[in-house]
Amino acid sequence: MRSIIAEDLHNVFDQDPAARSKWEVILTYSGLHAIWTHRIAHWLWKKKRFFLARALSQVSRFFTGIEIHPGAVIGRRFFMDHGMGIVIGETCEIGDDVTLFQGVTLGGTGKEKGKRHPTIGNDVLISAGAKVLGSITIGDHSKIGAGSVVLHNVPQDSTVVGIPGRVVRQNGVKVHHHDLNHTDLPDPVADKMQRLERQIEALQNEVQKLSALQKEKE
Repeated sequence: MRSIIAEDLHNVFDQDPAARSKWEVILTYSGLHAIWTHRIAHWLWKKKRFFLARALSQVSRFFTGIEIHPGAVIGRRFFMDHGMGIVIGETCEIGDDVTLFQGVTLGGTGKEKGKRHPTIGNDVLISAGAKVLGSITIGDHSKIGAGSVVLHNVPQDSTVVGIPGRVVRQNGVKVHHHDLNHTDLPDPVADKMQRLERQIEALQNEVQKLSALQKEKE
């Protein structure tokens, strides 16, 4: 446990340029408080002390704003930057050297039984507000863009963005989609406004033509 705590502290200084001193990090970083509490809650969960594990995780949630089910398996050097609003489900499995930003959800898609939460590989970064849902796998060394909703497996060394999440880069090479990319998704409200603008312009032209004809008759 001491070596894990030391690793977590060292990892914070590697990841966060705002970290200035060891005691500042220990006393003020809610992400560290949440993961350290989870380590204990997970140990209780494996010992079948389910109520104590859940109670401890709820206390942590109250103080940190981070909800981690004690059944979730989390690897080493796990880092939550800011952390507020992060939710990690019961059957989630997270590898080593993973970073999550605020508002990330690693959740399920319904009331299915068994493995219902994501498996996150090693060295994965999931940006603010992203939702990774269902029993899917995010490959090693992948990145999930802010606000993305990921519902399908992601190969390793990939970058995913958009709603729904789509691979836009894999193994350092840009992935071309023949239909739409994440910056060119349909916007029905904008389309409707454009149609209305065209109709108004057509009506204005008709009015001008009618006015011109009326003047000629006069």
